[in-house]
Amino acid sequence: MLEEYRIVGRGASEIAASVERGVADGALKPGQGLPPMRELATSLGVNPNTVAAAYRTLRERGVIETAGRRGSRVRARPATTARGSLRVEPPPGARDLSEGNPDPALLPPLADAFAVAARRAAEEPGLYARPPVDEGFGKLARTAMDADGVPAGPIAVTSGTLDAVERVFALHLRPGDAVAVEDPGWASLLDLVPALGLKPAPVAVDDEGPLPDALEAALKAGARAVVVTARAQNPTGAVVSAERAERLRAVLARWPEALLVEDDHGHAFVDQPLHTLCGVTARWVFIRSVAKAYGPDLRVAVMAGDPVTVDRVQGRQDLGPGWVSRLLQRAVARLWETGAVDVPAVAAAYRQRREALIGALERRGVEAYGRSGMNVWVPAPDETGAVARLLHGGWAVAPGARFRLESGPGLRLTVSELVDAEDVERLADAVAAAVAPVAPRTYG
Repeated sequence: MLEEYRIVGRGASEIAASVERGVADGALKPGQGLPPMRELATSLGVNPNTVAAAYRTLRERGVIETAGRRGSRVRARPATTARGSLRVEPPPGARDLSEGNPDPALLPPLADAFAVAARRAAEEPGLYARPPVDEGFGKLARTAMDADGVPAGPIAVTSGTLDAVERVFALHLRPGDAVAVEDPGWASLLDLVPALGLKPAPVAVDDEGPLPDALEAALKAGARAVVVTARAQNPTGAVVSAERAERLRAVLARWPEALLVEDDHGHAFVDQPLHTLCGVTARWVFIRSVAKAYGPDLRVAVMAGDPVTVDRVQGRQDLGPGWVSRLLQRAVARLWETGAVDVPAVAAAYRQRREALIGALERRGVEAYGRSGMNVWVPAPDETGAVARLLHGGWAVAPGARFRLESGPGLRLTVSELVDAEDVERLADAVAAAVAPVAPRTYG
């Protein structure tokens, strides 16, 4: 079973570390079975309880899974294998549409905002024992949320969306709990869930967001938390419509103890209205980051939520980083105050690029989706072959495997670089050729 890799160690932590090294190095493959606990204990000369403790640790970390009499095996998508590794390296001269980056030309200049924040810091230095949320930043953030119908509640500031999600999960969930996630969905979230020892429960999506019946099925099966993307869903561009929001709220109302996490990273670069689901369940958070609209290096997200959750997040934050730099918060507040991002213009730019690509693909008989944001999703039966053919043609795209659990294969194309009509047509030609069925070769 493990002829090419020998698990070693005397203590539970050493045995667990040995297995994790094997997974990280690729010596233990996804889906590969591990020795029965008693068998491994005998070969290592340790108590079976020691191996049991090691396997328990590995399960909690999302490295292995146990299926009753079938034993333990490396997870099909182990937490130590990030979905970001499912990428292609574009050769010199290739156009890279795979990373999901915004167009730098649509990001605001930052010099003035940081200069203003620095001058204020000189007058009012950022010291210990100050409130973790800058007063001006907090007022602007809360006012914007009020205008969008986000329920009243305290706010916290985190280092991006994923930081907020991880903190909330750690406070409310335990290893083994199931989390309802969009499928296809955000790759980083699909990595985070098993890394925390949680189980992803896939929920199918369409252009209007998660399917209510699929969400209900996940909750009936025991999911204790739900993650929904409000707008610019990654990778499909889905937007939760008013009608879909009403149906999803009705589902959540039947499961009031579920934790709801709503991700609104699309704020300030999409022009679709927000239809929030928050406030139906007892425990909820609404997260709004600034990375895509203002710059990925601004690691700032504002999180509103029920008082218990926000208080716990801030309390745990106090024991770690303490707070997100108030200098960063003040710089972001300055960007908000001055309207540094022309939201209608930025949203229109991305919309024009998405629609141009989707239209060009449609004229070539290729199905594609992208209601909002900066990505277009193209179903592709032969995903691996399509990625390879596009790469050979000078285009690097993200393989759908980064974003999928049970949903069908596809490609994610980021439109940020597609500013020229000629580029759109050339790409559409390449995609159409790449996803077309390949005729079987015959001989004789």
